Amino acid sequence: MLATSATLPFEMLRAAESAARGKKGSHVEPVMIQTTAINKLPIKTSIGFSLFPDTDLEEAGHSDIIYLPALWRNPRPIVKKHPEILEWLRKAYENGAMISAVGTGCCFLAEAGLLNDKPTTTHWHYFDQFQRDYPRVKLKRQYFITQASNLYCSASVNAMADLTVHFVKRLYGEAIASFVERNFSHEIRRPYENTSYFEGSTKQHPDEDIVQVQIWLQDNYNRQINLSEVASRFDMSVRTLNRRFKNATEQTPLQYLQRTRIEIAKDLLQTSNLNVSEVADKIGYQDVGYFTALFVKLLATSPREYRATVRAKLFTAD
Repeated sequence: MLATSATLPFEMLRAAESAARGKKGSHVEPVMIQTTAINKLPIKTSIGFSLFPDTDLEEAGHSDIIYLPALWRNPRPIVKKHPEILEWLRKAYENGAMISAVGTGCCFLAEAGLLNDKPTTTHWHYFDQFQRDYPRVKLKRQYFITQASNLYCSASVNAMADLTVHFVKRLYGEAIASFVERNFSHEIRRPYENTSYFEGSTKQHPDEDIVQVQIWLQDNYNRQINLSEVASRFDMSVRTLNRRFKNATEQTPLQYLQRTRIEIAKDLLQTSNLNVSEVADKIGYQDVGYFTALFVKLLATSPREYRATVRAKLFTAD
């Protein structure tokens, strides 16, 4: 493995936490960082020194963000050799984790089937091989960063650093993200948005407060969400939140949350073996009847019919 692809994001996140504490004191939640492997044996990096995992896969527990490091040279033998990692990634994705892979580490997501029919990128040297090995991925050769649902791919360590700045912005806001970017990338760089492909990205608008509300809803879609609590979190009344959100996005916060949840549900119905009630629970709906009715309203088909259709396509041969 390439050591910097594992250690750099940890250092950036820790720097962000430290800067946030300097501004807000003890109210900042600590970042819990751990390394995970198939077992706790030392892992030799590409430059020869070893890293010692904190946990094995069974002990890892829930993760909010997972970083998959790059593998030096041909990744296929390692990826093929360890199916237990692929199953662990599928479960983590089902449980709402954001997964970030860099370079050849994107092969783990592709091999797990999580990138089927989704935009992705990888290291330029492996473009042709990656496309041959995984014909169902939508390889975006011109982009350094891609996003589809909670899956993020970076073409290089520098691109991964830019993506980590994006994560810092989601966690701590723009000021802290700018601080981290200046300290880790002092040279002038193009904004990551210019070289990134974000699937289904919403229309850009200038209301920064509403952007932060959108990010919060995306990050917390699987929780029980009360609109009055969301408004209070961002120092607005419910009426003001609804008005500003509608002006900025042409939809209400509830409609935005519903569409976010349904997009995740579509992916889980296609890629997982969760039943409909389990999918509903994963995206924050305890009432499976309400979830089914909403799914039909937005997509004109039921969750079961949708699954049958997309699964049939997976096994259709030309």
